[in-house]
Amino acid sequence: MLTMLTCKDESACSFQICRTDKDEHERGYSRETSIYKPILMEWQPDEQGLQQVLQLLKDSQSPNTATQRAVQQKLEQLNQFPDFNNYLIFVLTRLKTEDEPTRSLSGLILKNNVKAHYQNFPPAVADFIKQECLNNIGDPSALIRATIGILITTISSKGELQTWPELLPQLCNLLNSEDYNTCEGSFGALQKICEDSSELLDSDALNRPLNIMIPKFLQFFKHCSPKIRSHAVACVNQFIIGRAQALMDNIDTFIESLFALAADEDSEVRKNVCRALVMLLEVRIDRLIPHMHSIIQYMLQCTQDPDENVSLEACEFWLTLAEQPICKEVLSGHLGQLIPILVNGMKYSEIDIILLKGDVEEDEAVPDSEQDIKPRFHKSRTVTLQHEGGEGEEGEDIDEDDDDDDDDDTLSDWNLRKCSAAALDVLANVFRDDLLPHLLPLLKDLLFHPDWVIKESGILVLGAIAEGCMQGMVPYLPELIPHLVQCLCDKKALVRSIACWTLSRYAHWVVGQPPDSHLKPLMTELLKRILDGNKRVQEAACSAFATLEEEACTELVPYLSFILDTLVFAFGKYQHKNLLILYDAIGTLADSVGHHLNQPEYIQKLMPPLIAKWNELKDEDKDLFPLLECLSSVATALQSGFLPYCEPVYQRCVTLVQKTLAQAMMYNQNPDLYEAPDKDFMIVALDLLSGLAEGLGGSVEQLVARSNIMTLLFQCMQDPMPEVRQSSFALLGDLTKACFPHVKPCIAEFMPILGLNLNPEFISVCNNATWAIGEIAMQMGRTDKEEGDCSGADMQPYVGLVLNNLMEIINRPNTPKTLLENTAITIGRLGYVCPQEVAPMLQQFIRPWCTSLRNIRDNEEKDSAFRGICMMIGVNPGGVVQDFIFFCDAVASWVSPKDDLRDMFYKILHGFKDQVGEENWQQFSEQFPPLLKERLSACYGV
Repeated sequence: MLTMLTCKDESACSFQICRTDKDEHERGYSRETSIYKPILMEWQPDEQGLQQVLQLLKDSQSPNTATQRAVQQKLEQLNQFPDFNNYLIFVLTRLKTEDEPTRSLSGLILKNNVKAHYQNFPPAVADFIKQECLNNIGDPSALIRATIGILITTISSKGELQTWPELLPQLCNLLNSEDYNTCEGSFGALQKICEDSSELLDSDALNRPLNIMIPKFLQFFKHCSPKIRSHAVACVNQFIIGRAQALMDNIDTFIESLFALAADEDSEVRKNVCRALVMLLEVRIDRLIPHMHSIIQYMLQCTQDPDENVSLEACEFWLTLAEQPICKEVLSGHLGQLIPILVNGMKYSEIDIILLKGDVEEDEAVPDSEQDIKPRFHKSRTVTLQHEGGEGEEGEDIDEDDDDDDDDDTLSDWNLRKCSAAALDVLANVFRDDLLPHLLPLLKDLLFHPDWVIKESGILVLGAIAEGCMQGMVPYLPELIPHLVQCLCDKKALVRSIACWTLSRYAHWVVGQPPDSHLKPLMTELLKRILDGNKRVQEAACSAFATLEEEACTELVPYLSFILDTLVFAFGKYQHKNLLILYDAIGTLADSVGHHLNQPEYIQKLMPPLIAKWNELKDEDKDLFPLLECLSSVATALQSGFLPYCEPVYQRCVTLVQKTLAQAMMYNQNPDLYEAPDKDFMIVALDLLSGLAEGLGGSVEQLVARSNIMTLLFQCMQDPMPEVRQSSFALLGDLTKACFPHVKPCIAEFMPILGLNLNPEFISVCNNATWAIGEIAMQMGRTDKEEGDCSGADMQPYVGLVLNNLMEIINRPNTPKTLLENTAITIGRLGYVCPQEVAPMLQQFIRPWCTSLRNIRDNEEKDSAFRGICMMIGVNPGGVVQDFIFFCDAVASWVSPKDDLRDMFYKILHGFKDQVGEENWQQFSEQFPPLLKERLSACYGV
């Protein structure tokens, strides 16, 4: 037991310690000549207290969890005593008789105390710790030096760099010490400070100490000790990306010094040199260009370094170089050397194979451990229009994050294999088919190699170049795809899984061929792999199949029964992690085949296992996310077929939103008592409600009538988190379309919020708010007309709230395509319902309006928007005169407008022609491109 918790001197409230006069100790100053000079009195521990601290440190190394818990409690109690931290630093720096792990542990506990309670340390304790750190930075033990370095950095990161002015000068001074340990310990501490506080070191707040530090570090590039050289390069490297002025002033010396270290015998030094060159490529390529040939030769050599830390760092160079405009010019002469090196780096290392359990073929019955399951992030629903290019293009500008599939992402540690594959991928996108002459001779040997490790790397190579070299690969694919499909049956699980990934990279080509030639065999084999006995293969096959679904869309309809049998069978077979991927494959299938899924036979197969999982999961289980996403797609696809399942699903979503909002309110009112909620529950629930509204249409009305969803939506629309607002506006738009009578009473409260969210800084939020405004305008106009009012009176009060923002967005440079299109549609719809209010502004938006809508295919949204523009031209014909050629071009983009819309176009075109006269019209139409001229003449006789 820790007896000193009941301390002998109650007033001191500390360990029993030997000390000099208390007042003098706290004052810390003595009169010496006429200057006040601080003196720290020598603190000494109480022997009994020290023994108990040592016992505590020994106990904390015990594997027994009960002991660990008891230690944790003791530590918390001891933190009540100010000089407990003196004991900890004493053990770390003075108790040389103790073993190193115990001393180091004492320092690490002190570090945690500094992190948590430093502001409560009495000044005398803080000063004692600082002094001990600086006095012992040269401890003979490397472990203790490193621990002291960590402690110094932790103290300095608590705002202490400003209030510990002697720290940096003293550490820099100690670099000159004759004693290696002192020099190395000081450099270790400086490296950690540079890592943690790089911006502060280059700021006026500290009088820019870098001006002294950078030249000092550069001197040590020539030091006789490799450890010191490595520290010196690592310190300077911290300032490259931030372009610290002190480094830019010494850039040439730095680069010369790096070149001098290129052949260093120490791998850590070479690694830091490679890292420096990679970063310089990003920020000061101008200084590297004169030496680029030599640098490339050096990096080719380092990418093959036997030390993987060096080769990985060097391999990053090719990834970074590929992003530079000069890549093609400087690298094309070296491809013959580089490509074989990258290909060689793509083999699994022996350690990879051990970590991936490459010899384990059947593990499907082994339950997943929780750390196998990476956190998922839900992408909130974004409303997009159908573009000319079809579904594949939807929302391509809107996604603010892009998560490309990796070939083997459970080995999430970045390694040489992944880096080499990524480098080959980006270089294939730079050099395109020019890469193939260097690659094809290698590929043939790799793909048919008897050693499975080499064959596997060849399949990875083939997948890595798929995007960049697709054109050049086409002649070989009729032979390669059947070979890859055969590899799906390989006896090695790692070969089967990489074959899944690579085939998914060629799915677009496969789908473009006659179905029986490649699609059917590929689909058949992939579905078998979905039921593979190996979990990694199941995962790869499921992901690959989802990609195939996106590419094939309705091509899969003839095989739906077979596909669903497999996916449903997998439900009973999969462990936790792959179950989440299976939900994604089912959701993607629903997105891809749409209403074709709405057949009693398919619904009977699919819905029972999904609903069984739904009932099994608790409201707070994060596995609900992928299942909700999946059900959202299924509900949208099944439409009326989802009706028998909709009520419990709808109710639960409303409950999830309500619970999350309540938890957020409690947290905001009392953050100390309550935890912040995970708002993903609310976001995913809102998105599923959108899916239900979209899929069920008017049938959702009864569910909405019996719930408080409109009240909840009002709160969600004002949430500080953009993703919550994004999903709420999507739901608002869908409810507006499905059951407007429930939305209409809330419009006066909702419209000002929508207006405030027309902020293109949050692209997806702005996009969905814009779309919802357009949907509301159409419904308001419809109810007005039903009531015999054609003036758009209901919508008039709100036009002013949104129009200026919409005009700003449509005229803004670099607005993403999807947002531009939605904005143009909404402006058109507002003009359709309230032409008198919008038409006066016509000239301010007509040109970007026409250019953004000429590319979307004929659909309902485009129809309503063009009717609006025609009505506005009727009110304000002068507003279109200057940009009439753009209007003509937009009209010509219609393939088959409805008859009454065609009449509107006809009247405007002929009205303009009649007004300017035949001769002027001839001159005007001479500017038209031939195709436009032809089209307008054929369709409208002008």
